[in-house]
Amino acid sequence: ADEAARLYGRMAPGRETSGGSAANTVAGIAALGLKAGFIGQVATDQLGEVFAHDIRALGVEFATAPLDGDVATARCLILVTSDAQRTMNTFLGASQYLPPAALDQRQIEDAAILYLEGYLWDPEEPRAAMERAIAIARGAGRQVAFTLSDSFCVDRHRGDFRALIDGGRIDILFANEAEIISLTQAADLAGALAAVEGKLPLLVVTRSEHGALAIRGSERAEVAAEPARVIDTTGAGDLFAAGFLTGHARARPLAESLRMGAIAAAEVISHYGARPEADLEALIAAKLG
Repeated sequence: ADEAARLYGRMAPGRETSGGSAANTVAGIAALGLKAGFIGQVATDQLGEVFAHDIRALGVEFATAPLDGDVATARCLILVTSDAQRTMNTFLGASQYLPPAALDQRQIEDAAILYLEGYLWDPEEPRAAMERAIAIARGAGRQVAFTLSDSFCVDRHRGDFRALIDGGRIDILFANEAEIISLTQAADLAGALAAVEGKLPLLVVTRSEHGALAIRGSERAEVAAEPARVIDTTGAGDLFAAGFLTGHARARPLAESLRMGAIAAAEVISHYGARPEADLEALIAAKLG
């Protein structure tokens, strides 16, 4: 907390917006017209109040009780350079103390898809909460989607992530090219795809400016990246997942779901911040017809 305050004090004037990887994805899903809920912990402070207001204002069900005490709401300090690249420093705050008891079993059982982020596999309590959530979802016959989040998460938890996959507990895996190569420790993307073949019902891999691909059984689809004026790449993967999951939930063809993800990602990188500013439904409808 002290380091977050020190860094913030050294930063130039900026923009303060609600964020968080899975929260950004859920915000995108709600913007695309689907019903969504979010489970995550903030503190009883100003940033926590802002986060709760923002996500509920999008129509997302958010019922997790805030953490009352000395721990502050998480925040991520992001510096964006003129070539649209960014460096991030995250203070996990209250989010790293999310306990299994905070889960709403009905909320998980009622959802068609449970979506989890790898970032919170580090702290003990959220990891236990996610394992419990997976058990609830699978017990209710729901799909479980998991994003590897970042190569550093994979490096630290490769064994756990492989065990989830090998144990058949993940239905949809999201990864970028570097993450899937790190997970499998293959020499290249082709080797990584071969290494997980048959272990996942659905694999989605993003490749930045090279587009994205998805593999479902014997079916494989690829799309190019959508043209965009790149301002800030923060949230690209989060919104790609939002677009893809929306298409998947609506039983759209695999290539169309990928295209929806690419369109949502292109929108969010065209401005500062990790949540959509344009009408995503209208944007996708205009591009897909």
